[in-house]
Amino acid sequence: MSAVPTLGGTPVLVLKEGSQRSKGREALHSNIAAAVAVSEVIKTTLGPKGLDKMLVDSLGEVTVTNDGATILKNMDVQHPAAKLLVQISKTQDDEVGDGTKSTVVLAGELLRRAEELIDKKIHPTVIVSGYRKAEETALNVINQLAKPISLDDKETLKKIAITSMNSKSVSDAKDHLANIAVDAVLHIVEKRGERNYADVDLIQIIKKQGGGAKDTQLVMGVVVDKEVVHAGMPKRVEKAKIALLDSPLEIEKTEIDAEIRITNPDQMKAFIDQETNILRDMVEKLASVGANVVICQKGIDDVAQHFLAKHKILAVRRVKQSDMEKLSRATGARIVTTIEDLTAEDLGYAELVEERRVANEKMLFVEGCKNPRSVSVLIRAGLERSADEIERSLHDALKAVATAVMDARILPGAGATHVEIAKAVREYAAKVGGREQLAVESFADAIEIIPKALAENAGLDPINVITELRAVHSKNGKYFGVDLTTGKPIDALANGIIEPATLSIQAVRSAVEAASAIIRIDDMVAAAKSTSAGKGKSESKSESSEESKD
Repeated sequence: MSAVPTLGGTPVLVLKEGSQRSKGREALHSNIAAAVAVSEVIKTTLGPKGLDKMLVDSLGEVTVTNDGATILKNMDVQHPAAKLLVQISKTQDDEVGDGTKSTVVLAGELLRRAEELIDKKIHPTVIVSGYRKAEETALNVINQLAKPISLDDKETLKKIAITSMNSKSVSDAKDHLANIAVDAVLHIVEKRGERNYADVDLIQIIKKQGGGAKDTQLVMGVVVDKEVVHAGMPKRVEKAKIALLDSPLEIEKTEIDAEIRITNPDQMKAFIDQETNILRDMVEKLASVGANVVICQKGIDDVAQHFLAKHKILAVRRVKQSDMEKLSRATGARIVTTIEDLTAEDLGYAELVEERRVANEKMLFVEGCKNPRSVSVLIRAGLERSADEIERSLHDALKAVATAVMDARILPGAGATHVEIAKAVREYAAKVGGREQLAVESFADAIEIIPKALAENAGLDPINVITELRAVHSKNGKYFGVDLTTGKPIDALANGIIEPATLSIQAVRSAVEAASAIIRIDDMVAAAKSTSAGKGKSESKSESSEESKD
């Protein structure tokens, strides 16, 4: 409860009973402390030598990962300032797919440096202004440092995928997974005007236990997690002509209630025969246009299954809409809502449609499509958790390659870009002058947290590492980062440690935005927690238990 005294000394209630308010320096320090605590959790997972986190949810479900976005999503963060860091990690993951850890660690370090400046009586607005100017310089450095690449340069794209997976626990199979990521993205890329576009959602990912990470395979087509509906149907169809149906192969019930009076067995037989004839006509229509594979989003009646089997047509039912859309793109088929409208032009084509058993489950493989604009990755692993981690790693690799395809520029990894940015920002700080200069210099110190954290996680001395890197960069060694084995500077580009330029641009922007938002908060009002909802639930629960006793 907060109160404002009146002239008579009587307090005036402003906030609801139970509300909490912190303001000024107290609110600022509380917010910064919460955000820095989150970034410290993430910092130890950064880089190839980073360690994993074990997360246990309220139901006892265990997740072991070092994927930044997954850690923050499952941590169930409560502090409002810390939630801002969770949001920027989600933005980074959605936009680029990788770099979530770098973004959060950088935001935490910017806040830590800002707190030191605030303690020196520098106003938050001055700090934010300095950070914004330093951000502009950083983005200019990135644009100057970025090198263009070609779509035909598969080797470079593979290095991007490998760099993305280096920090993950799947590093043993990273070469195999990187090849899959590059091939998958290059198959779905399309030209839109002057730009290339790659929609990663067109890459279907299916996980099945059994085998190992190196048994993961790329299917040039679509894998449908359904089995053939009738034992009499063929399980393999070559040169398949595929009909995609969004309507059921069964007699639908009418929306209005109707009563049919049957007075003798002949009428009953005629009624059943009529239903059978309708279903036979549906199947005859499919056969007449040349379809030998039917994939249905709705149900298929038992009688229709019998007629389909007689015509040697392979059929599956209850297929997800997202799978139907992928099949349409891959095979060139048009999804038809009424069978009467189906023509031979609506059919798609695939070299092979086959039911196979994977991990003791039957699945339908649609391969050799004429235009594989949609592809599938079948992930194999001995443990369910291992399959989940491979999926997360592959997602990051796919997004990184897709980002590089859309904005065909790369940057050196291993902290090289961050050291070069720090160097340029320090040079710029001298031109700024005044109190803002301190904020700009703090940005330069903060951005070096990335190579420092990489070195620290590898068991190296971060001060020695950063000193040597600064010396190399001062002699125009702008592509040099840290070798985490020796601790010495290494040419990151020459050694294939590269990442998409968009990744660093988005990371710097997001980190500065989050830090600026938190620095500018000087008052935090937390509403009283509502107990009525919980009370209502408990009352309804007790009422229902009493009813059940009755």
